[in-house]
Amino acid sequence: MSREELFDKLAQAVIVGEPEGAEELARKALAQGLDPLVCINEGLTAGMDRVGELFASGEYFLPDLIIGGEAMKAGLAVLEPALTGGQEREVLGRVVLGTVEGDLHEIGKTLVGTMLTANGFQVTDIGVDKAVSEFIAAVRESGATLVGASALLTTTMLQQQRLVEALEEAGLRDQVKVMVGGAPVTQSWADKIGADGYAEDAISAVALARRLVGAPI
Repeated sequence: MSREELFDKLAQAVIVGEPEGAEELARKALAQGLDPLVCINEGLTAGMDRVGELFASGEYFLPDLIIGGEAMKAGLAVLEPALTGGQEREVLGRVVLGTVEGDLHEIGKTLVGTMLTANGFQVTDIGVDKAVSEFIAAVRESGATLVGASALLTTTMLQQQRLVEALEEAGLRDQVKVMVGGAPVTQSWADKIGADGYAEDAISAVALARRLVGAPI
């Protein structure tokens, strides 16, 4: 098949949520000698962008977003190790993501990470139930310029405020933008605690992250 057909099929595998298909097509692309970076950008990322559009328009739902993300990751797992020499995906920014201490909700955070990865961000996902000190350590280790903190319970929202305060105390606040999200979180809460932005869902999180790093939206 032509390279354009292969890119279309890669994108379609992500859109319909077929991880095995995305992995197989990625291997075929490499076997044909196609540029892995172009395969990522023209195939996987294009597909994930379409999934995001369908989700935003109400045609897709949470499960569709999840399986699309799994398909994208399966393709990336094949293509990223094949990047050669000075080849690298454009990195818009480095992000530390986590769900705050006392909160075990993961799906929303994981989706944000998937969408940010698809859009050129380097994501360090530290997981759920993470103390403020663990966010700080991850920022220092990764050199992140963005932190995303998720809270799905009203009782854990205060941890987002503590994270902003801890970044200030650690002398990191000037270099790190803070995004907050989660079901009970609002823009007014973000404003109150001094966060740099609030995202309602994974799609708006990408737009917010791009705005915070000064990238075109």
